[in-house]
Amino acid sequence: MKKLIQLTLILLVALTSLRAQESPKEEDFYKIITPPIPEGIILEVGGLTTMPNGSLAISTRRGEVWIVDNPTSRSPYFRKFATGLHEILGLAYKEGALYCAQRGELTKLIDKNGDGKADVYETVYAWPLSGHYHEYSFGPKLAPDGSFFVSGNVAFGDEEWWRGESRVPGRGWIFHITNDGKYEPYATGVRSPAGISMLNGELFYTDNQGDWMGTGGIFQVKKGGFMGHPAGLRWAGLPNSPVKLTEKQFFAERDNRQTKDDKGAAIKPENTRNEEPQFLYQLKQKYDMVQLPAVWLPYGVQGVSTSELIMDNTSGNFGPFTGQVFVGDQGQSNIMRVVLEKVKGEYQGASIGFRSGFQSGVLRMAFDKDGSMFVGETNRGWGSAGDANQGLQRLVWNGKMPFEMYTVKAQPDGFEIEFTMPVDRKSAEDLDSYKVSNYIYKHYPVYGSPQINLNEVKVTGVKVSDDNKKVRIVLDNMKQYYVHKIQLEGVRAATNSWSLVHPDAYYTLNNIPDGEKLKVSELKTTRSGGTQSGSASASASSTTEKEHVSPDGKGKATASSSKVPTFAEVKPLLEKNTCLACHAADKKVVGPSYTDVAKRKYSNDKIVDLIYNPKPENWPDFATPMAPMPQVPKAEAAKIAAWINSLGK
Repeated sequence: MKKLIQLTLILLVALTSLRAQESPKEEDFYKIITPPIPEGIILEVGGLTTMPNGSLAISTRRGEVWIVDNPTSRSPYFRKFATGLHEILGLAYKEGALYCAQRGELTKLIDKNGDGKADVYETVYAWPLSGHYHEYSFGPKLAPDGSFFVSGNVAFGDEEWWRGESRVPGRGWIFHITNDGKYEPYATGVRSPAGISMLNGELFYTDNQGDWMGTGGIFQVKKGGFMGHPAGLRWAGLPNSPVKLTEKQFFAERDNRQTKDDKGAAIKPENTRNEEPQFLYQLKQKYDMVQLPAVWLPYGVQGVSTSELIMDNTSGNFGPFTGQVFVGDQGQSNIMRVVLEKVKGEYQGASIGFRSGFQSGVLRMAFDKDGSMFVGETNRGWGSAGDANQGLQRLVWNGKMPFEMYTVKAQPDGFEIEFTMPVDRKSAEDLDSYKVSNYIYKHYPVYGSPQINLNEVKVTGVKVSDDNKKVRIVLDNMKQYYVHKIQLEGVRAATNSWSLVHPDAYYTLNNIPDGEKLKVSELKTTRSGGTQSGSASASASSTTEKEHVSPDGKGKATASSSKVPTFAEVKPLLEKNTCLACHAADKKVVGPSYTDVAKRKYSNDKIVDLIYNPKPENWPDFATPMAPMPQVPKAEAAKIAAWINSLGK
């Protein structure tokens, strides 16, 4: 009995030691809290703003405005402030009144008699609508002078539901409502501008993947700017338009780009088609008003429907990221962190994961006075990860320091990465701790873009700062305009050997900064010879042809002589073609699970055809129809189809 007790104690100590060595995850630092919401209140949140007295104002897609008093207490008090409005997708507070962007107007809500309810609904400005369901209006956002900005979603085509159209002025535009209630078109080229924000007095917006938008992006907005989607150019010739690019110029330039590759070499006429690479930077090289995104967000990796931008102004009450930006994603129900810098007059920077696991699609965020973040959620008609259709949640930091990349900054010969805590010098000086690749997105009229021109980038050396808080990595193939994926799987914290909570950063390199490059004598160039963990290629190479992997990719099933591809072999294709943004092997996400598709017993050829020509009517229970994916190579589509059908056996 004594030996049994001793053995039990030894096992407990061993288990405790193993747990202590495990690196904590995002949920170990930031807790999601769901406040109590009175029965009968449906919060399909469209707008959030914290009022001067600490109350939280919420607008909903159902046309209601709620005020929540004592919102962080155990018993917050909800009162309906306004009702009967049309799809309110934004809310702002100014001088004692709330302002909201309805579908077709900017409305001022006034509680004139002080009873806690709006009794005056004043139209500040009304803009035209065609009546198409997709003509959402987002905002308003307050400018430094007290005026407002609003963004207008495009309509969709009648035959190609995903093809953006501007049927009336203002659709596909960001527009300005002056303090005296006048309308000013401000910038165009937007598709689905769900997040419009003021960051340190400068206007930014986020867009969603679709036609002419290879993936979700974060753009600074300048007056007269063009962000890439041509629908709004229909109105660029109006007398008060600040945009000087015309439809004719855009499409003429696009046709010219189709006849040349990205190096300017002529493409043979028989190879000239929509699928040929065309890039937004090529248009910018000819027209100054073209705005490149400050940050591209990798589709299916960090999001599918980019939403609100919000800056951390909590003075450290929300963690170590004061002054940095957070961006939500409605489709994947998560939040990323964005590190911005200005290089040669243009914003660029990195997106890094932050917190996932919200109950529904993250659309709006607002900081409370205590430094916690309120998160407003919805998915009706749009689809999202999570089990709920709507909701209000709160994200709270527990005061512990996470091991994260604090900043990522471009250098003339690579990147400088600063960490939230000192790194272990041995791991940080090992070149095998790093993996870098770069790629770009197409600018063309197909729904979204795969990552193309993907290159592995050699890390030639590193330099760790004296305080072990910064690392310079030197690369041999930086590419302007490309997204650089920086993976730090092998870097560890000095005090506890933690790995990074989020080891990947995606840096959009609009400009390579000038300056002095590091000398070879300053660099460490040693390698441990270890295998890079977590890479798709490593996973694929470790599985033989006859080994099959379970749908979640975590375990091997029984061996088979079949030539059906394994999950390890197909996963890189699913990631590359953004399939995992909307589908999972064994659970519903935005679209059906692959297991449910397999149950339909389609032939492989039929699945390939459905990739290119989806039939939304086949899946009437899913709100978001699948877009055609002509960019998927046929060989890859066939391999994906064979794997999907293997799930039904």
